[in-house]
Amino acid sequence: MTQADSTDRITAAWGTGAAPGGRTGGFLGLRGWGRDGRGSSTWRRGLVIALLAVLTAVLLAFHAEVPNGVGNLGSLLETFLPWLGLAVPVLLVPALLRRSATALLALLLPAVLWANLFGGLLTDKSGGKGDWTVVSHNVAADNTDVPGTIRGLVASDAQIVALQELAGKALRAYETGLADAYPYHAVEGTVGLWSKYPISGVSPVDLKMGWTRAFRAQVATPQGPVAVYVAHLPSVRLKAESGFTVDQRDVSAQALGDAIQGEQQKKVLLLGDLNGTMNDRSLAPVTSQMRSAQGAAGDGFGFSWPSAFPMARIDQIMSKGGLKPVDSRTLPRDGSDHLAVAAAYRYSS
Repeated sequence: MTQADSTDRITAAWGTGAAPGGRTGGFLGLRGWGRDGRGSSTWRRGLVIALLAVLTAVLLAFHAEVPNGVGNLGSLLETFLPWLGLAVPVLLVPALLRRSATALLALLLPAVLWANLFGGLLTDKSGGKGDWTVVSHNVAADNTDVPGTIRGLVASDAQIVALQELAGKALRAYETGLADAYPYHAVEGTVGLWSKYPISGVSPVDLKMGWTRAFRAQVATPQGPVAVYVAHLPSVRLKAESGFTVDQRDVSAQALGDAIQGEQQKKVLLLGDLNGTMNDRSLAPVTSQMRSAQGAAGDGFGFSWPSAFPMARIDQIMSKGGLKPVDSRTLPRDGSDHLAVAAAYRYSS
């Protein structure tokens, strides 16, 4: 037998799953990782899977470059950006079944990029007890259990509570139900603020909507005054004919950002339903100047909507100035389609 004949036999054996000497590999061993029945090597198989992996990596790395000109695709992508990570395990299965080394190497790209973007959110960043706790909750105009929502808010032991989508009989129920726990409150339009500390300087913030869905107030905490903004930015819609409709929300986000930028008080809190995530570029007028409690002190993504299966954190607690978030979490589900979000703050100089 010539050396060439011997080499051909070894190559054929490895391609059919038999290693030299009669040994065979298991599912993740040597079997099938050579050439397949059509002569394709492990480096030539799974190219479509590899391309999908690279596309996922490109979207993660360059999501800010996806244009908003058509259907606001950029904002839509950024709203659900963490979920792109699911592409890695989904593509891993066919990559292994195809025994494609190319696909497996390509999958490292989105895996590393996702870990770089969101891996830090998976660790518990809480830092002990705060001076006081705040809660923000879109209680929903069609809340199916207002008494239960009130009980949950009182049980949170928060010192400051901001509510959105207040209207009609429900508003009166919240005013009555929260009165004992929170002796101070202010309501402007459909948003309200309840506090254990005195509230003053209440003034509406014009979100360019034609009615009031935001205001600014000053809360006299034991550690000093804090400017508190309560806001409910316009809703967004996903429609087949027009895509992700966010124009009115973006106008209101700019107006809210301008108001916060002009704030004279050093310590500032923003509580509300912003109908957008911290990743959404269109909320930059707000997010560029404030710190997210969830990002700084949370444990996990803290998704708040929809409450039945949370997929995005559109309810935000943010701060700037000498306010340090030391804890962030969501509260148990109640009669709203949103989860309430809570954060504890430590007052620093």
